[in-house]
Amino acid sequence: MGRITEDLIRRNAEHNDGIICSLEELSLHQQEIERLEHIDKWCRDLKILYLQNNLIGKIENVSKLKKLEYLNLALNNIEKIENLQGCEGLTKLDLTVNFIGELSSVKTLQHNIHLKELFLVGNPCADFHGYRQFVVAALQQLKWLDGKEIERSERIQALQDFPVVEQQIREQEKAYCLRRAKDKEEAQRKLQEEENEGEREGRHTGFDGRWYTDISATLPSSEESKDNVQAPEIQEGECKKKKLDNVEDDLEFWNKPSLYTPESRLETLRHMEKQRKDQEKLSEKKKKVKPPRVLISENGRALNVNEPKLDFSLRDDEKHNQIVLDLAVYRYMDTSLIDVDVQPTYVRVMVKGKPFQLVLPAEVKPDSSCAKRAQTTGHLVVYMPKVGEVITGCQGTSTPVKSTPGSSREQTNKRSQQMERLEVDPSKRAFPDVANIVQEKKHTPRRVQAEPKIIPSEEDPDFEDNPEVPPLI
Repeated sequence: MGRITEDLIRRNAEHNDGIICSLEELSLHQQEIERLEHIDKWCRDLKILYLQNNLIGKIENVSKLKKLEYLNLALNNIEKIENLQGCEGLTKLDLTVNFIGELSSVKTLQHNIHLKELFLVGNPCADFHGYRQFVVAALQQLKWLDGKEIERSERIQALQDFPVVEQQIREQEKAYCLRRAKDKEEAQRKLQEEENEGEREGRHTGFDGRWYTDISATLPSSEESKDNVQAPEIQEGECKKKKLDNVEDDLEFWNKPSLYTPESRLETLRHMEKQRKDQEKLSEKKKKVKPPRVLISENGRALNVNEPKLDFSLRDDEKHNQIVLDLAVYRYMDTSLIDVDVQPTYVRVMVKGKPFQLVLPAEVKPDSSCAKRAQTTGHLVVYMPKVGEVITGCQGTSTPVKSTPGSSREQTNKRSQQMERLEVDPSKRAFPDVANIVQEKKHTPRRVQAEPKIIPSEEDPDFEDNPEVPPLI
């Protein structure tokens, strides 16, 4: 069952940055709250309070909320209107679908002079003869009742008939209280029977009259071993049997007729909670404990494992004599959730507790290795230098040469004793072949040449020479 706690209020006060002392609006609906508490101490400045669809049975601990304007207690187990005199600023009260049978308790709202709207529809008192006339006459400050505006003529008529209506209401209240007392006794008896039945099912009697719950402790060790062999099958059968029993009990509970009372609401909630717990127990039994992931075989050989299922690439950087691992770690994952362990023959990366292990093609130096995160992609890049390999500059492909301290000292001595001389091939001294030299074409500036004069031919039959026209330049 839910309770009003400071953590619950802070989680529902996100719009106020989790500050509850200055909170003006609070919504605690559908939290299975049974008691109204602590709010008047922690949230003195509340103006709007939503508490609908809970299991609250009594209005209490709200009298110090002087600024409260709207209180919603719909769909609860309230049977009486009380303890609201201190809410001086209350203008709207919603008590829809509760169990209020004492209609005369609305008179306690006469001190709330600013109350304009009241909702009592769905309560047993709303079925009383003369219900609306009684409320209209008792609370003269009201403007709306159950969403319907109160006319001036309606109030005048209600005030005139108030003595007769009040007598009728009290008689109906008395009859309701008698029925309610019988319902409470019946619910209490039924609850006691269920508790006794549960105790009987949970325990068994022995031949000597003593109570005990477990007889498996008396079995010999050989029988225990046989039971352990058959444990998975037996457990599976027991789970199926319990599941069928739970389904039958659930159907029997929902098909059983019941009265609409606060006790029936509580019984329904307890039944649902019991079903949920039984389901959790069955699911826990079904869960199998996964064996730990094997990273090193029995003969000491490292295995390739990719439990986080990440993309990766492994390349041999011959230029820098190192092996580079690029692991596609999630971009926004915190680096504190990644643990890198480089060994001479393999590399292991733990990503959120899941191992990624890869066997290396060559032996590396763990002490000289380093790991970095890419700022753009978030990938993890591990640089692992190789052990005892030197790259020589040759015209062909570079081949690694294993070096030892003795061999390196001998090579340095030989180089110091020998003198390197440059030799020129005599065949290369001939003069160059001038015929094969091709000069590059130089781009010379382009000169604009005058267009040739166009002299018409005299043989043209249409040509006529006009002496007055000057010659073309």
